[in-house]
Amino acid sequence: MDTIAARWARLQPHVQIVGPDDDRPRPTVLLFHGCGGLRSHLPRYAEAAKAAGWRAAIVDSYGPRGWGRAFTLTTVCTGLVFRGYERAGDVLAAIHGLSQRPDVDASQLALAGWSHGGWAIMEMMSETPAPRRMGVADPATVDLSGVKAVFLAYAYIGPWAFNRMKPWRLHPRVFALTARRDHLTTVRNAERVNTMIRECGSEVESWIADGTHAFDEPTNNGPMRHDPVLTDEALRRFQAWLEATGAAQGAS
Repeated sequence: MDTIAARWARLQPHVQIVGPDDDRPRPTVLLFHGCGGLRSHLPRYAEAAKAAGWRAAIVDSYGPRGWGRAFTLTTVCTGLVFRGYERAGDVLAAIHGLSQRPDVDASQLALAGWSHGGWAIMEMMSETPAPRRMGVADPATVDLSGVKAVFLAYAYIGPWAFNRMKPWRLHPRVFALTARRDHLTTVRNAERVNTMIRECGSEVESWIADGTHAFDEPTNNGPMRHDPVLTDEALRRFQAWLEATGAAQGAS
């Protein structure tokens, strides 16, 4: 089983940094893709972060494992392998590794996850960091004090997300995007989860977008339908949320 350092060593070559063209420490948002892997919508969110004065780190969980899209669609997306509580180790390792960069303000971090990526973030937020939890040997070694905000885009909270109602151990600002026509959850289920997070002490902004699961991804697969207009609105809200988060934390 990987240590945090070993997991980061595997992930680091597959992390893309986007941000203002300078080397000063800036608030940074870590982007975690859905079960289908990296798609062209995440770079657009990274550019929105850049426009807000943030850096963005797009974390590819599949590149280090040699997994292609066909494999992950049939195994990860069906819940056979690499569930959110296992991928949570990637979230921890990325926080640890990116916090070491001189151009990252480690005291001003945000986590953003789409579907499976949101699931992984939520598992990390709720799991006890005991040895060998979250797919890594030493989860308690990661300093999470800099995580000030979480963006959840139609996070997976279906049957395999056993801990979706488990209280969070941190209390960041949260933006929860729910797709009204999501085939993987109901709005009622999503709002129950959002209420739980609020009751843990987090400020939660909820947006119920009138689209399908993965409406901002360039796909028309099964019940999922891309909506360009709604995608633009999601990007606008993401940028505004980062700007507000930075202002709330006094980031320059």
